[in-house]
Amino acid sequence: MTTTEPVISPSTAIAPATRTPRRTRFGFALAIIAQIIMMFAASAPSPFYPVLAQRIGFDASVISAVFAVYAVALLLTLLTAGSLSDHVGRRPVAITGFLLLATSMALFWHAETVMLLVLARALQGIASGLLISALSAAALDLAPAGRPGVAALWNALSPGIGLASGALVSGIVLDVAGQPLFDVFAPLTAIYIVLAALFLLAPETAPLRPGAWHSLSLRLSIPAPIRADFWRAAPAVIAGWATGGLFLSLGANIVRNELGGEAHLWQGLAVALLAGVGALTALALRTASARSTVLFGTAALAIGTLLSLFALRSGSLAFYLVAAGVTGMGFGTAFAGVVASLAPRIPSDARADAFAVIYLLAYLAFGIPAVIAGLLVGMIGLDAVCTGYGIVVVALAATAFAMRLRRRD
Repeated sequence: MTTTEPVISPSTAIAPATRTPRRTRFGFALAIIAQIIMMFAASAPSPFYPVLAQRIGFDASVISAVFAVYAVALLLTLLTAGSLSDHVGRRPVAITGFLLLATSMALFWHAETVMLLVLARALQGIASGLLISALSAAALDLAPAGRPGVAALWNALSPGIGLASGALVSGIVLDVAGQPLFDVFAPLTAIYIVLAALFLLAPETAPLRPGAWHSLSLRLSIPAPIRADFWRAAPAVIAGWATGGLFLSLGANIVRNELGGEAHLWQGLAVALLAGVGALTALALRTASARSTVLFGTAALAIGTLLSLFALRSGSLAFYLVAAGVTGMGFGTAFAGVVASLAPRIPSDARADAFAVIYLLAYLAFGIPAVIAGLLVGMIGLDAVCTGYGIVVVALAATAFAMRLRRRD
């Protein structure tokens, strides 16, 4: 894949006085750490769903509805405010996003009704929609000089690291703590308030274009330099994130009801293996070409998904966890390869817009199939839903592999 350095015109460059080397390094590290901790909250509720279902009284269709609220709120925010940080600045958007995220964690902490759970997820979706594009763009803005690939790598790794940590920690806390809701969500509430305060110290890097109100209109804007490759990469993104959506929404139910994994650790471990192995594999392949990374990722997605279907047929939890790890190799690397191929060619004044569209596609794939799956569970059963879901993911991954194999760049 031919790449170019990000275009930075004099009108969009940041004044040297606001970009000292120390502040730049601090801002880059803060943007990456903030992405990881933000994604921690995306998976932290997953092991809690069976517990909350028993405590409050709801079934798999309600779990899917709660998941849908998060996905819809996030998508609508990406569609309307995804490029807002290009206009008003990365810092104000990040501060607002983390304060909203802190509020959502406080609501999870006190979730005693379905309504509170829905409100918590809605606020979390809005906050995540604001933060995803702003933090990704900030990391690219503040990347070490001449090394935009470093930011692209971390933008791809951060979701996996955060998702793995959130699910695993929540599962462990549920097994060992007396007040798991408090022990998970109270510290997260405090951490997000601290992150909001830290962004007051970060350098501002946005081009601050006029037209902030106009930017809030519903639209999709894919920069011309990456448009064709974005659409070619779509099947790989959809296959990977659809797999993640199933694990985060119904993964705990699959492990518990289909494979006999009663301990919350096992339920969290399935998500942690998917996301964590994905992040580690993407890190191991960081020097590989974007083409090779996408080919490896889509192949691993297809093979891992097939293995997980065999594991469900055999009823083996151990086999299923191994399959989750193999699938995770694809979950992390397919998306990492796509980001690595696109990020260096995004114009500096369109970064938030571009990442909004990339993550919009990802979260459409993350949310919609999982919601449909949850609704079908009551009609045809969890086993049949998993089988159909797996077949679709394998077909998408195989399509993405074939499309990328035909291209030599």
